[in-house]
Amino acid sequence: MKLKYFSDTDTAHIEFTDRGIHETKEISENIYIDVDENGNIVSMTIEHARANAELWEFSYQEISQQMAERGMGGN
Repeated sequence: MKLKYFSDTDTAHIEFTDRGIHETKEISENIYIDVDENGNIVSMTIEHARANAELWEFSYQEISQQMAERGMGGN
């Protein structure tokens, strides 16, 4: 997965896979998803990212299955 942020346009682009894009779907006025020919998500674009996604900070946390089952997902 790759996250790219374009400060000049305040746009975030998240690439989940490198599969080919078959279609782009508008989820809301500022959020779009790209899907492959099977309907699986390939990427997501968020316009006005600071306001729409509160993109002030980015962190990544991998939760083990045991922690998730115990409800210790980090929230």
